[in-house]
Amino acid sequence: MGAVHAWSVLAFSSATLARFIDVFIYVYIVLIFAYVILSWVQLPYSSPLARVQRFLHDVCDPYLRLFRRFIPPIGPIDVSPMVAILVLIVISNLVARVL
Repeated sequence: MGAVHAWSVLAFSSATLARFIDVFIYVYIVLIFAYVILSWVQLPYSSPLARVQRFLHDVCDPYLRLFRRFIPPIGPIDVSPMVAILVLIVISNLVARVL
């Protein structure tokens, strides 16, 4: 009976971990969307929204820089956020299948 309980705890843990990773990736995708939308707006330095914009820059830019190294902008359009989001979706699907 102990082995069955251990397997059920392990299955619950892996399902919980998969759900956590899925939610984390979803939230990060939303942050990337907010970062892209706010990057189109010029805000005053002292605005509270400027703090939000700076936070989004600090959180999203390191990940997006990974893609900007390999994907140059197409004219004024930066496609690296789209590729970065696609990679996050693929990772989410892989994690869901593995766990």
